Amino acid sequence: MADKDKSMAGDGRKQRGRFFSSVPSGCICLLAVFLLFWLIGQKMGVAQMLNTIMHTGHDLLLNTVFYLMAICVITGAIGRLFVEFGVVSLLEKILKPLMKPLFNLPGVASLGAVMTFLSDNPAIISLSQDKRFSAYFKKFQYISLTNFGTAFGMGLLVMVFMVGQGFFLAPVVGFVGAFCGCIISTRLMQRFVIKAYPNYAHEYAVEHDGAVAEEKKVEEKSTFIRILNSLLDGGKTGVDVGIAIIPGVVIISTLVMILTFGPDAATGTYTGAKYEGIELLPKLAQKIDFIFEWLFGFHDPHLVAFPITALGAVGAALGLIPSFIDSGWIDGNAIAVFTAIGMCWSGYLSTHTAMLDSMGYRELTPKAILAHTIGGLCAAIVAHWLFVLCSLAL
Repeated sequence: MADKDKSMAGDGRKQRGRFFSSVPSGCICLLAVFLLFWLIGQKMGVAQMLNTIMHTGHDLLLNTVFYLMAICVITGAIGRLFVEFGVVSLLEKILKPLMKPLFNLPGVASLGAVMTFLSDNPAIISLSQDKRFSAYFKKFQYISLTNFGTAFGMGLLVMVFMVGQGFFLAPVVGFVGAFCGCIISTRLMQRFVIKAYPNYAHEYAVEHDGAVAEEKKVEEKSTFIRILNSLLDGGKTGVDVGIAIIPGVVIISTLVMILTFGPDAATGTYTGAKYEGIELLPKLAQKIDFIFEWLFGFHDPHLVAFPITALGAVGAALGLIPSFIDSGWIDGNAIAVFTAIGMCWSGYLSTHTAMLDSMGYRELTPKAILAHTIGGLCAAIVAHWLFVLCSLAL
């Protein structure tokens, strides 16, 4: 009788599995979208919801995206100028001694840290595709470059943005936190890789020739022309980055803000104005508020929206900060934590898969994501407690 019951239960599971597999993905997508808009619309009202979405997206585009794009253009120009006149090479030589003891990486990896700090996560991939660069790495080190480079991605943009909001010490503290998070993430990823593939601890990423041949193209150009070309070419790169962050800021930030903010503060009703919402994320965060307060020093549950958004796009997460400041939720500790977690994560959920796929190790994506999740949380915790110590000392 028991065997018969088990057989019937198994047949039932198979039938349900066949039913769900036969449902077109388009129907599932429509159902998910309908449920999302129904959840928001039934509280805000359909007309107010649509007006809020449009007004919020429009304000983000004009007042946040173009501000971020301006920063991208300036930092891109500065970064290219540093490359042209050897500042990057100088930084790489200074940082080389730190690579082996801290990150268990060859000294040339410092070049990847500088390049991703000045630009974005994918810069480490363009370097890794160069055999003269990757020849120095064993396979477990080579794979961990995904975590190492991501932790510094868009670092200059994040720090300049925070300084532009009127904070100076907190971004520096956040940078230290991100540095510590990078060590944890990179080392964890290396342990995961060696545990899964022990042979990677000895095999080199490419055929090792013992040296990297440096090729330098010497062109007779005046200093003025070199400066002009660097600024203009770097500025164009900044424009590309600025355009690339538009979807993340407008789409993700709009959705997160609707889930974060509440009705109009003056009337307590929904008017269809920008930055109104249903306050879902703060209500959920209040359930475990003590965790965020102890680990990150967050004194308002709304602040949890930043790390959630930074998972997918740090540019979108930065778009939340001006509204947080206007609402009075931001202090120096929050900026330090935001800088650390924003730099360390820098949208890794949306980039890790593509980065590891381009390197030929797609199957290790879950391990990279797990290691970087832990690293980002540790970066935020370090930034919080370091800021507390600095506050006590000053």
